[in-house]
Order: sequence, then structure tokens, then C-alpha cells
Amino acid sequence: MSMAAVAMAHGINANLLRRWVHEAEMRPSRDVVRADADDAAKAQEPKTVFVPVSLPAPALPAQAPDIRVELRRGPTTVTVTWPAGAAAECAAWMRELLR
Repeated sequence: MSMAAVAMAHGINANLLRRWVHEAEMRPSRDVVRADADDAAKAQEPKTVFVPVSLPAPALPAQAPDIRVELRRGPTTVTVTWPAGAAAECAAWMRELLR
């Protein structure tokens, strides 16, 4: 999954998630092995362990907002309201209209 998809699924800004990941990667490791440490200490490097975490499902909005398009030509104004769930159909309609 992309960072953008993860951020969108949890309702946070993708740039904020990228910044958190970058900051986490830049933090110095707590288990740094010193150059003068003995060989036994070097052999006991920490192991990385996968820990599964269950996240709550993202809250779904009560209803997606509608797409609203206002067309003006001279003194005439036409307003079209389209359900956001049918955005692809709205885009196709707009392409045909603007042809």
C-alpha cells in the first residue's frame, strides 16, 4: 500500500504521515554498538520482530458531499448537483458537455 492510501484510510494528511516516517527513520537507534565494545556485546545485536497491530476501521462519513457545478453564460446560470458516489459518471458528462 502507498503512504497516501494509508493516510487516506485513516483520515490523516499524506504529507504528515511522510514526515512522521521520515522523522522515525532519522532517529538514532537506542541500541548503538560502540567501536570499543567487546566482541560478545557485538554478537548480541537486537533482533527485529514483527508485531501485528490491529487498527480500528476508519469512520465513514454519514453521506459523501455532492458535486456541484455552476455553468454561466451571459445572464443564464445552470446549477447541476451530482452524487459524489458517481464521480466517474459526472466526469464523463463534463467531458461530453465541454466538447
